[in-house]
Amino acid sequence: CTLYFTGCSTNPPPPPPPPPPPPPAAPGGPPPAATSNSGGGNFLSASLYIGDLLPDVNEGLLYEIFNAVGPVASIRVCRDAVTRRSLGYAYVNYHNAADAERALDSMNFTDIKGKACRIMWSQRDPSVRRSGVGNIFVKNLQENIDNKQLYDTFSLFGNILSCKVVCDKETGLSKGYGYVHYETNEAAANAIEKLDGMLIDGKEVQVGMFVRRDTRPDQASWTNCFLKNIPYEWDEARLRQEFEPFGEIASVSISMGKRKVFPKKKKVVVVEKKEGEEEQGDDDAASAEEGAAETTEEEKPAEEEPAEEEPAKEEEEPAAEPEEESNEPESLGFGFINFVEHESAAKAVEEMNEKEFETTEDGEATTKALFVGRAQK
Repeated sequence: CTLYFTGCSTNPPPPPPPPPPPPPAAPGGPPPAATSNSGGGNFLSASLYIGDLLPDVNEGLLYEIFNAVGPVASIRVCRDAVTRRSLGYAYVNYHNAADAERALDSMNFTDIKGKACRIMWSQRDPSVRRSGVGNIFVKNLQENIDNKQLYDTFSLFGNILSCKVVCDKETGLSKGYGYVHYETNEAAANAIEKLDGMLIDGKEVQVGMFVRRDTRPDQASWTNCFLKNIPYEWDEARLRQEFEPFGEIASVSISMGKRKVFPKKKKVVVVEKKEGEEEQGDDDAASAEEGAAETTEEEKPAEEEPAEEEPAKEEEEPAAEPEEESNEPESLGFGFINFVEHESAAKAVEEMNEKEFETTEDGEATTKALFVGRAQK
């Protein structure tokens, strides 16, 4: 038998007890600190992602703000490699996970230079973000709903990893839809069940699981093509003729209506005179006026009888008759073609997109590049 020289016993010592499980997170609160399995062991992450930052927010300002919660190990504002302009997000690393969790809980959606920041756990594994687990899509939102209101509404159903309302880059206004990424699929399903079709700020919203465009069921079966920059003189028969070589066509449609006519800008030509010519012209004009005055005084007759005015012959040109605006619908330059088979539609997009055709606009010959793409619902 094998002997273990640990005391007088000949039996091996019992294995150490397993570590206690982490305490569950409070409902609606921040998720527990993210863990990493790299390097052979688990360790708590104390790294936060800070998004929606203004371009002039730098590391110094972020250090002053986040160091008030706990000692900060490092801060990095991500910048463009060429221009060094801020990309609008940064990473804040704390020495311990408790301070990072406290910052996430207390400082999320805090105003930094007049704009609310968005904080979430830094997830360095891209497969978690791309997996789609717990990710839902929310649309038909009121324009005044921001990230914080969306978070407050959906945090009732589980821990949220990230939450964002999509806004226009130029105006900053909401586009009416957003995304909520839960920690688990169960929380996402619960939110969909409770909030889909409900009123949020007086508007009925639609909530569903987010599906990437390349994994949607109809990605490999679409047959409808959208076209624009169609020459105005083309009709549906001409359009069908151009696309029939790619396969059988189910339907062709060109949108008709009244085109808007924009007036052309007039060119203003400014002629600059040289200084010498301008002075000479002024002198000649002045001398001509003096000579005309002297001649008038000398040649003025003593008595001048008013001559009888002869009736002037008025030659009236026939006024141009205004062109009557036609009420017939005109081509608006865009339309749709629906093929019978997906392969025909894909081939048409590949070969006809950006193809140039000769046309006539405003009496001038020109060329237009036809746009052909998949019709989006």
